[in-house]
Amino acid sequence: MIILSSKTNYSKPFSLLTSLFFMWGFITVMNDILINTFKGIFSLSPMQRSLIQFSFFGAFFIISLIYYLISSTKGRDPINKIGYKNGMAISLIVCGIGCVSFFGAAYVHSYYAFLGSLFILASGVTMLQICANPYATILGEKGAESSRLNLAQGLNSLGTTLGPIVGTILIYKVFSDGELTAFSISKTYLAYGIVFFILALVVKMSKMPSFQNNETVGTGAAVFKHKHLTLGILAIFFYVGSEVAIGSWIVEYLKDDKIVGASEEDASYFLSFFWGGLMIGRLMASFALNDIISKKKKYISMLLVGLGVFTMMYIVTGIKIHEGAFNFSPIEFSKIYMYLFFIALCFGAFILSKGKPARTLVIFSSINLVLLVIAVLAKGPLAFIVIISTGLFFSIGFSNIFSLAISNLGKYTSQGSSLLVMAIVGGAFLPMIQSVIIEHVDVQTSFIIPILGMVYLIFYGLKGYKQEVQ
Repeated sequence: MIILSSKTNYSKPFSLLTSLFFMWGFITVMNDILINTFKGIFSLSPMQRSLIQFSFFGAFFIISLIYYLISSTKGRDPINKIGYKNGMAISLIVCGIGCVSFFGAAYVHSYYAFLGSLFILASGVTMLQICANPYATILGEKGAESSRLNLAQGLNSLGTTLGPIVGTILIYKVFSDGELTAFSISKTYLAYGIVFFILALVVKMSKMPSFQNNETVGTGAAVFKHKHLTLGILAIFFYVGSEVAIGSWIVEYLKDDKIVGASEEDASYFLSFFWGGLMIGRLMASFALNDIISKKKKYISMLLVGLGVFTMMYIVTGIKIHEGAFNFSPIEFSKIYMYLFFIALCFGAFILSKGKPARTLVIFSSINLVLLVIAVLAKGPLAFIVIISTGLFFSIGFSNIFSLAISNLGKYTSQGSSLLVMAIVGGAFLPMIQSVIIEHVDVQTSFIIPILGMVYLIFYGLKGYKQEVQ
């Protein structure tokens, strides 16, 4: 059984943990760049491009299923046995191997070899999430679990915000001599692989508590007796699937002449505002959902986070490389100023939520439902601003669902975590379903898919999260 001392200071281990959240966010969002980059290298249809997300998020299902089967048949949870720290170090090594294997895929010039490399990389990310998400909830005082996970997810979102910018610069500028090739991609991922190996060494040598648990979890499917977990698995499926669907096809959406007719490079920069919105919302949530700090401190911190991160995004997206030299060419403020209104709306939504994770999930999902309906029906600047602003209201989904779903699971916590991570496979299926609509109808209509996801999240926040043991 894991017992935490309320007097122990876990600030240093938590800081290192957040760097892992940053890296898997950074590497995951690179898929959105690959979807458009591989199109030019291999001449792919929307369905073929959707295999990128299918391969990546399919690994979440397969690896998590294997993990669950091992723990449910052996009666011992692998992470409980080896400890969270060792589990994270091993996961980072697998991520590094996946990244380095991109070089071999480029050498044989095979799209399907690249998909295999993505699967290996995603296997490492899956294992990392099985370890790191519950680790964030137990690494500190009780009552602030959701707040801690939102803070860690905020750093994850910093990775998803910077990923498209750094990836675009490395692939299109640094590792390209004017002609985009498979090696432009493989060299970029080789650099990422080195970072993963270094992080694995740092984690292994660190003083992060291991949190081993020698309790047996029992064989069979006893974990499914917890109804809030079972419904939470579906909630993660629809949440991740909806978020990834938007991230995957938002560039295609913004390139549509009915929307803003943006170039591929400009649309990739706008993508950072979608992912940056998740960072703003998650960092705000780390204060809003924290029962330990005062209301005054909450609101001031949330306001500073919203304005500070927006300023950072505006500056960072203005950094470009032209003819081998860096220059600053920011997005026209007239195109983006309404984003501040949605940040204010996000602030107000947190106040209405009163620090309650389930209530917050309902309010944020309802706002996103409205924004997505507008995105499907509207055209021009209105459609542009609402679609990139949805990230703000996706922000709290994963952390709130996760903390609600594993609440009071006790010895089944790691097993429940693996099942929730398995549900991330929604990121494989929903973008693929959306690609079919894109091919047969149009990209704007395809955004009806994440609308359906929002409907289920509203249900889970209203009723599904309530704890009942069947």
